[in-house]
Amino acid sequence: MAQSVAPSVKMVQTDVLDIGYEEHGPTNGFPVILLHGFPYDVRSFDGVPEPLVDAGLRVLVPYLRGYGPTRFRNPAAPRMAEQAAIGQDLVDFADALALERFATAGFDWGNRAACIASILHPERVRAQVACGGYSVQDTITPGNPAPARFEALLWYQWYFNTERGIAGLESNRHDVIRYLWDTWSPGWQYSDDAYNRSAPSFDNPDFVDVVIHSYRHRHVNAAGEDRFLEVERQLAERPVINVPTIVLRGEDSGFGAPSPNPAGDQARFSDLRGRRIVAGAGHDLPAHRPDAVAEALLELLS
Repeated sequence: MAQSVAPSVKMVQTDVLDIGYEEHGPTNGFPVILLHGFPYDVRSFDGVPEPLVDAGLRVLVPYLRGYGPTRFRNPAAPRMAEQAAIGQDLVDFADALALERFATAGFDWGNRAACIASILHPERVRAQVACGGYSVQDTITPGNPAPARFEALLWYQWYFNTERGIAGLESNRHDVIRYLWDTWSPGWQYSDDAYNRSAPSFDNPDFVDVVIHSYRHRHVNAAGEDRFLEVERQLAERPVINVPTIVLRGEDSGFGAPSPNPAGDQARFSDLRGRRIVAGAGHDLPAHRPDAVAEALLELLS
């Protein structure tokens, strides 16, 4: 991960959350929102803002619900984190900052939020860099068993759907997270310093509840929020994304090498401007190849 001095954390209030975020560049620049995933935080993007700021862009890097300084405003609210909620958080964040239009780049949960915003609010998303491709889930229909080698890669999801998994994540969260970092990016050597810069984000008091709900809801083992029932039904159809998009896929992902065939991405993104298999990158692609993320954004926004 790039080592740079992090800017001070700012806060913005939505109906549901107090969202912590970092900001780079001129306040009058076109806004680009960078969205981290599980189990990472804003430090994954440390190498991305500089070339964007040099191009006059405003870069915003929020902490997702359950991470870092972001907090639920209602102490009694259930700590839910279905995909529709994460997508709505992104739109709420933009609304709170009075951003009429914006561009996004994200991976894992952050990419899912960006995909959902592009589907539900295409008029507001000028461009999207989708690290990992299309990421919207069918949370209505229980999935069928996959071949054993794929099921094994998702061990953490099955673990989080057990009571033992709750206790394990609560008691051993840093051990679990560091193991996932290493196995999801097997060609990348994370230093202890790199992990320690992100580690405080996972001590958020809502982290465990948010993670557990996310992975239970997606496997139809936990109810979601009533306000998102119709949205989840819509997303279950896995709609095509129509905003200008570049897909980046890490060549060294611990989930398996990406297919060289672009047909799958072409079917999900109607305005696919590029699809790149990025050498030297694992699942945490922005941390490993920030240049690839910045270049894709600049290409889309030029």
